[in-house]
Amino acid sequence: MIRSTLIALTVLASAPALAGEPVVLRERLSVDGAQITLGDLFENAGEAADTPVARAPAPGARTSLDVSYVQRMAAQNDLDWANAGYLRRVTVSRNSRVITGETLTDILEGELMMTEGRRHEVRLSNTALMLHAPVDSIGGPEVLSLNFDPRSGLIAVEVRPYSDGDIVRVTGRAYATMDIPVLARPVSAGEVIDADDIDWIAVRADRVRPDAITDPESIIGSETRRALRANEPLRGYDLQEPVVISRGEIIALTFQAPGIQLSVRARALEDAAEGELARFVNLQSNRTVEALVEGPGRANVGFGAASF
Repeated sequence: MIRSTLIALTVLASAPALAGEPVVLRERLSVDGAQITLGDLFENAGEAADTPVARAPAPGARTSLDVSYVQRMAAQNDLDWANAGYLRRVTVSRNSRVITGETLTDILEGELMMTEGRRHEVRLSNTALMLHAPVDSIGGPEVLSLNFDPRSGLIAVEVRPYSDGDIVRVTGRAYATMDIPVLARPVSAGEVIDADDIDWIAVRADRVRPDAITDPESIIGSETRRALRANEPLRGYDLQEPVVISRGEIIALTFQAPGIQLSVRARALEDAAEGELARFVNLQSNRTVEALVEGPGRANVGFGAASF
């Protein structure tokens, strides 16, 4: 009896241990929640899928787990991971709800509009700034404080990315802007601009040139001296009054004085707009005179001209 028992124990001791369920590491290792589970790591983890393995990294961040530790946790839950790829570390990322720097900039510009009463262009010190919130989080981002120095433009902000999230401190500059009229479409040289051609853009006030046109009434009805692009500030030399007399054109040149009015044909020596003084050649006397353009095809020498 004793001998039989010893033989049975010997057989059991020499038998191979029962292997766990073979599992394969997931191709994409990412989690949404605050914990990493066996189900997050392995395909077909079965009943062990909800078993915690480690804390998840912060939203948007990654963490690495030791391979031996992962194998040991799998074995303790009857899972067999062979690590056929001979990995040294298992890296897991945490998904997040991303708050971009552009979104935060829009929020800060709105805050400044309410507190300062005018629009500003905000530039963050970290131009690649991105805030991360848990996938299932709610609320935010919330501006807790905003310090702004109008003279230097420096801003310092405290932001909570989401409800119960940690406070993030952000710095940058805010530049006052002004709205200026621009062309809504590309315009060729010599075109006359009407009200439908006008659009508005916001430009940093410190970048508006002294000769920039800020009054739309100075644009409407004007003629372009050269081809102009859309959405760009206009300057005085870009426009002119519409040309009503072209160089080389034959026009009616008149001379008026008390009790006398004379009219001759003349050739224009330059382009001219209505109300401008321009040079003409009297085709009868072959003299060059300066006359005031009264409209298309008409100019007046005026009283007191030295010669006609």
